Amino acid sequence: MSARNRSIRLSDRLRGLLRLLLIGLVVVIVATSGDSRLSQVERIEQRGSLIMLTVNGASTYFLGAEGETGYEYELALDFAESLGVALEVNTVPTVADLIPALRSGKGDFIAANLTRVPERQSSLRFGPVYEEVRQVVVYRRGSARPASLDDMTDGRLVLLEGSSFEALLADHPADLSWETLPRASIEDIFDGISNEEIDYTIIDSNILELNRRFFPAIRPAFELGEPQPLAWATRRSNDDSLVQQMHRHFAHASESGRLAEIRHRHYDHVEAYEPVGTFTFMRQMRERLPPLRHHFEEAAERYDLDWRLLAAVGYQESHWNPNAVSRTGVRGVMMLTQRTARQLGVENRQDPEQSIMGGARYLRSMIDRVPERIDYPDRLWLALAAYNVGYGHLEDARRLTEGLGGNPDRWLDVRDHLPLLTQERYYSQTRFGYARGYEPVHFVENIRTFFEILLWMEGREHPLLAGVPSGIETE
Repeated sequence: MSARNRSIRLSDRLRGLLRLLLIGLVVVIVATSGDSRLSQVERIEQRGSLIMLTVNGASTYFLGAEGETGYEYELALDFAESLGVALEVNTVPTVADLIPALRSGKGDFIAANLTRVPERQSSLRFGPVYEEVRQVVVYRRGSARPASLDDMTDGRLVLLEGSSFEALLADHPADLSWETLPRASIEDIFDGISNEEIDYTIIDSNILELNRRFFPAIRPAFELGEPQPLAWATRRSNDDSLVQQMHRHFAHASESGRLAEIRHRHYDHVEAYEPVGTFTFMRQMRERLPPLRHHFEEAAERYDLDWRLLAAVGYQESHWNPNAVSRTGVRGVMMLTQRTARQLGVENRQDPEQSIMGGARYLRSMIDRVPERIDYPDRLWLALAAYNVGYGHLEDARRLTEGLGGNPDRWLDVRDHLPLLTQERYYSQTRFGYARGYEPVHFVENIRTFFEILLWMEGREHPLLAGVPSGIETE
């Protein structure tokens, strides 16, 4: 056999071996990566987790006092539980980053107040509509309120990068201009409006609703276009299994009332929001909170509470005024009655340290009396209602709630029935009788608002709160 023939046979043998190696490698890859024929939902189930893509924000996802929270987050958590998997959250810096992150496989779906508009439907597959929002022009309090786009030609209009709002400006006046700020959040834009650096922006009504507490200088001017639907989105492909599961889940959540429950939890307490109240709150934060903060921190540490929650209670009770006296004789920062103060060992109700420590001890006692089966945050809201109206009246309201078909362990249900304690046909059935049941409702909802403002400000190192000294040293 010639050397040339031996060389040809050797080359054939090498090619055969390489072919076998490649086939083996493909088999290994398929075996380790899962069956490519699995649907998206089956792959999620195999992985054991559902990955949500979102942005940080009050209406989407953030870290609250009790951990991860947010309207979109709770909706997604409920969906993940219905699939029997864990929820993972992947946040991106801006709305503009959401679709590229989805395309690159960094998440299974987008849940971030995304409006279902035609320009997005070419690249995304949307799930069911779970809410409709309006697009609102926002301006600064104290400046001239625009009535139309024609009134905005002399001002600076800034839009959120990656939003769908530019499409609303198709018929804009010729001399109207706008810009986007790269990597800016809606909070950055609202802050710019508050500080007179920006004149206008456009935002969805639900985001404005949640953020007005934190930026009391912003105001709605007028609406643009028609209401737009909100929906989750997945990659557009031939596999619609995840979207089909979304349709089934939201249909069940709507029918069972679960969808309304989650929305109420995040939006109900801000519907009666009054911006003037936040201006006063922030002024008192600067003027009255500094000498009291270390007392709130010490009391919170002793009774295992959040100092910002105690501070919110103190503001609701007295506007942080140690010398406050009500028409009924309750006194001090925490507005303790003489009887309650005596039970708590508070000798001087107008001494800030004694009042705050006594109030913290009293709130802890209310929390401890609420049945252990009730989880947070319902446990806390019920305890705050008891702090205001008395534990006996709270129990009366809970019994009325149960008797009328509600859930006595849910704050939302009890909240709706507390006002019945003002009506004779209801309070005559109770042990403790008449009570001004509207007061604990307003009390709790106001505290929730003040608490969330303090959480928001401290989490962002807001200069107004950062300037309030802490009396507790950290190692």
